[in-house]
Amino acid sequence: MSTAEERIPYSLAARNLLRNTLLDAARDELAERRWSDITMADIARSAGVSRQTLYKEFGSRDEFAQVLVMREAESFIDAVEAAITANLRDPPRALEAAFDVFLTAAAENPIVRTIVRSEGSEELFALFTTQGRPLVDGAVARITAVLLAGWPLMRSRDAELLSECLVRLAISYAALPKGPASMTASGLATLLGPFIERLIAEATPGH
Repeated sequence: MSTAEERIPYSLAARNLLRNTLLDAARDELAERRWSDITMADIARSAGVSRQTLYKEFGSRDEFAQVLVMREAESFIDAVEAAITANLRDPPRALEAAFDVFLTAAAENPIVRTIVRSEGSEELFALFTTQGRPLVDGAVARITAVLLAGWPLMRSRDAELLSECLVRLAISYAALPKGPASMTASGLATLLGPFIERLIAEATPGH
């Protein structure tokens, strides 16, 4: 493929830069204040653009919040994928590493922190819970693909079941943490490690 074919069109690159600048500005604001206290004008001002530009790009505050949460979720899943891939020879350790990296990142993430503080974050909290189906479905699909790529003999339905469990547990513990992330990750790996080992063993020829 030639360089010309690989080059991202200027209009698309400019739009991606604008969206990420706006989302980064909101993330920075959330490090200091509750979501309910942050206006779209605040986000636009922090990003160095007009409020009209912000609304032209995202349409509404609700749409902006959804994109913000989904972008953060994608970054978490990227880290989880790397943790699993680095520990494929030891499935329980892969689960522990995945939970550890996710919960550690969640504890440091301003969006998750504002949700944990609860007051003033109901709009964001809903995107993880009552309105969280797109987030959960997307995460489950990504994790299922990671599991099947790492352990290709695993049955698809088993990978989907395990992924659903992993995603829902991760969201639950991130929203309502209990103790250090490493301790939680270790406990969840102890619980689920034998299960994933059994799934892999049952899918192995000659079992």
